[in-house]
Amino acid sequence: MKIKLDNVGGEEIKNNDTYIITDNSHLDHLTVSRTLLKEGQSTKGHSHDSQEEVYIFTHGEALMQIGEVYHHAKTGDTFLIKAGEFHRVFNKSEGSTCAFTCIFEKYDRSGDAAKYQN
Repeated sequence: MKIKLDNVGGEEIKNNDTYIITDNSHLDHLTVSRTLLKEGQSTKGHSHDSQEEVYIFTHGEALMQIGEVYHHAKTGDTFLIKAGEFHRVFNKSEGSTCAFTCIFEKYDRSGDAAKYQN
């Protein structure tokens, strides 16, 4: 299967005031997920005890938090997140969404594999 980073195909799993998330679950062990983070919004931030992730920014500008470190993120930037590292994205694009594609090991989103910060 061929996909593009800015169109991963698959199924829209969330669409709210914060973001639109689309997951492609074609593979047996990995998910390719696309997030359109709306203007002025941020993700909840989370970590996974035993799962690594790759974030690839495809549109706009953001602030990428990994642990206690904040990185400027722009189109073309890729971040490697180790298991257990807290991570969060803040949209810093004025007047538009920022977009990123994530690649991670499949997990039950309704379970407790992702640990969200309160």
